[in-house]
Amino acid sequence: MFKQLGVIGCGLMGGSFALALRRAGLVKRVVGYSKSPSTTERARRLGVIDQAAESALLAVSGSDIVLMAVPVAASEATFRAMLPLIEPGVLLMDVGSTKRDVVDAAVRTLKDRLPNFVPAHPIAGKEVAGIEHAEATLYEGQQVILTPLPQTSPELIQRATDVWASIGSQVLRMTPENHDAAFAAVSHLPHLLAFAYVNGVARQPAGPDFMSLAGPGFRDFTRIAAGDPALWRDVLVANRDELTKQLQHFRQALEAMEYVMKSGNSDALEELIRAASTARAGWRQAATKGNAADR
Repeated sequence: MFKQLGVIGCGLMGGSFALALRRAGLVKRVVGYSKSPSTTERARRLGVIDQAAESALLAVSGSDIVLMAVPVAASEATFRAMLPLIEPGVLLMDVGSTKRDVVDAAVRTLKDRLPNFVPAHPIAGKEVAGIEHAEATLYEGQQVILTPLPQTSPELIQRATDVWASIGSQVLRMTPENHDAAFAAVSHLPHLLAFAYVNGVARQPAGPDFMSLAGPGFRDFTRIAAGDPALWRDVLVANRDELTKQLQHFRQALEAMEYVMKSGNSDALEELIRAASTARAGWRQAATKGNAADR
C-alpha cells in the first residue's frame, strides 16, 4: 500500500486513477493539484482527493506515488516544478498519449530523479472530460502501455506494473518510439480523420442539412471528433512525424479506392472493401479472444 498519492491534474484520468487506487485499497491518502483551484476543490468535495494542494510541488510533498495527468505539452514545466521534492524511491508516472516527447522532457529536467519515472499510457477515456466524470472502473480491462527508459529503476517498473494490474489493467511494455509509431496508426490518425471529416461536411453550404439526416454510421464514425480540442491539438503536434507517415499510407489507400470507383471497376472496388472488412473482422475476433482470456 502507498501512504500518499499525489495527483497532478485532477481531471478524468487523474481522478479515475485516484478512485481506482482507493477502491483497491492501495492508498491511504490522496493529495491533488490542478491549475484551477475550483477543479481541485470540486475533486475534494466529490471525495476523489483528501486535500487540495496549492502547487504541483506541494502535491508531491510526502507522496510515495505521483501521477502526472497533464497535457503532454505541459510535461516539461510540470517535471521542473515537481523536481525539488521527488524523493528517491517515489514512483512517478504520467498518462500521456505520446511518449517520445514526454521522455525527452523527462531526460532534460529530472536529472538524478530520472530513475523514478515510469512513462505510462493507459488506453482508456471517455467522450467527456472533467473530474465529475471520473470513475474507479475507467482502467478496468484496459491496456496500459509502459515505456520505461534505460535509466528507469527496475524495481519501480515492477511497482508500476503491479499498480496498474491491481486496478484491473493489462500491462504491456514498448519503447517510446514503437509506441508513438503504433498509436499514430491506430489512435491519432483516426482522430485526425474524424476531425477533418466533420469539418468537411459541416462547412459545406448545405452541411447542416446533411447532418440533420445523419444516422448510426455518421454517429459511429464521428464519435471521437468530440474529443477535447486542447488535448488532441497537443497530441497531434507532438506526434506529427509519425502521423505524417500514416497519412501517406492513408492517402495511398484512399486514392486506390477513388481510382477504381471513378473507373467503374466494381469488382476491384468490392475487393478493396472486402479486404478492409476482413482485416477489421480479424482484429475484432482477436480483441474478443484477448478479453475473454483476461477474464
